[in-house]
Amino acid sequence: MRNLVLLILLLTKTLDGFADGFKQLDQELSKKSNYDKQKEAVIRKLRNQFYSVSSSDPQNRFNLCTQLYDQYKSYQYDSAFVYADKLQALSQLLKNPAKEADSKVKLGFILLSAGMFRETFEVLHTVNSRFLTDSSRFDYYALLARAHYDIAAFNHDLHYTPYYNRLANKYLDSVILLSKPGSYEHDYYINYQQYKNGKYQNAEAGFENLLNHHHLTQHQIAIVASTLGNAYFATGQQQKADEMMVKAVINDIQTSTKETLALFWLAENLYKNGDVKNAYQYMQQAMNDAEFYGARQRQVQISSVLPIIAAQNLSLTEKEKARFLIYLVSTTVLTLLLVLVSVELFKQLKDLRAKEKIIADTNAKLEIINRKLTEDTHIKEEYIGYFFDLISGYILKLEKLKRSVDMKLSVRKYEDIPAIIHAIQIKKEREALFRTFDQVFLKIFPNFIASFNAFFKKEDQVWPKEHEMLTTDLRIFALVRLGITDNATIAKILEYSEKTIYVYKMRMKAKSLIQGEAFEERIMAIQAVDVSK
Repeated sequence: MRNLVLLILLLTKTLDGFADGFKQLDQELSKKSNYDKQKEAVIRKLRNQFYSVSSSDPQNRFNLCTQLYDQYKSYQYDSAFVYADKLQALSQLLKNPAKEADSKVKLGFILLSAGMFRETFEVLHTVNSRFLTDSSRFDYYALLARAHYDIAAFNHDLHYTPYYNRLANKYLDSVILLSKPGSYEHDYYINYQQYKNGKYQNAEAGFENLLNHHHLTQHQIAIVASTLGNAYFATGQQQKADEMMVKAVINDIQTSTKETLALFWLAENLYKNGDVKNAYQYMQQAMNDAEFYGARQRQVQISSVLPIIAAQNLSLTEKEKARFLIYLVSTTVLTLLLVLVSVELFKQLKDLRAKEKIIADTNAKLEIINRKLTEDTHIKEEYIGYFFDLISGYILKLEKLKRSVDMKLSVRKYEDIPAIIHAIQIKKEREALFRTFDQVFLKIFPNFIASFNAFFKKEDQVWPKEHEMLTTDLRIFALVRLGITDNATIAKILEYSEKTIYVYKMRMKAKSLIQGEAFEERIMAIQAVDVSK
């Protein structure tokens, strides 16, 4: 039982790690354009340096051209071809047979990467190996070995394939002899030869050692991981194979390597194992890389597989849509049943709530009406009392005036009557009337002045002077607040013309922060003193 638990835990951990690998791959694919921009920046800098060097300095131009070729050789065929061609021209200008031979090897590499077998062999057959340096000779034989392996795989028949494989093995022997024992190149090609000759277990051990015990560049890691992945494919170790291919693809993405088969091999293996969605996604990416680089053979190779995967992916998508539709319909039916039951259950509750709302709204309206009636009653009580006092005072004054005039008439002192009449000062009486009106109004609306001025900017506000209670402007809108909105009525009360009242009103409205009819609505909303207290 304990061993079974350990096995389950180990398997779970392995699957989690495998899923993390694909998650990282998808993350790196999303950042692909960023890596390409970094690559383009390096190329742009080198290109500017190359074209800034004078043609009278061919050696410096040759060195920069070599760097540009190295940047392009696994990135873009067309540009790599241009600089390989320039290398040949510059080597001839330098009259250096070694550089010229090396330039042809470089041209052969990109021709083979583009899938142009005939052109590759034509160029390589013009290389005079006597002039090659040790480094170039190594590249030359490695390229010949790769070319013969590739054409053997391309022909894939019983007659020519074994022949090309034998030639490739011979060239690979030369590569191994030219490489330094213990170096990456020496160990890689020894194990590569083992892999090509079907000795997969030996190759696996050697490649694993290379990955774990050598300090490799990202490009070298991608090469070793993809070859090891193919060795795992050959021995049926699918998960390990996918892990290695994912590792290879991630390193290719990070180095902007477009001349690669790792992503194609990964997609092909996922398709064979039933993961159609990921296979389709990665195969599309592989086609994008092949088109970007200009790898014709690889485009043909991918084109033969991609439509099949696309068709199955479409079929799978349609099946998922159908399943989703069934689920959606089932869910919809259940939801409708639930809604019907819910409607039946909560119908009475909703009716009750609606009635409660009507009652609440009615109560609110009644409360507003009651408050308004109370306010109006209070205003009327105050002003009725005020006018009774005022009228009583005027009646007493008239009675006193009548008695005085009667007395003067009775004693025939007619000349004293004008003096009595002139003693009545209408202006003072009017001022007294307005002062009494102001007192009563401010008693009912103690916050009127502050509330009114809140509708204006500070510089436009109207405040009474020390000896005043209400100004003319304030008195006009005080009458409006009492419900007297007609200009003619206001003019009679204040003894102004209708036009004057109109001008006063329009001037204040124009300065107000509240425009239109809303201004007078806000005036009417100014609260009277709380009469309930």
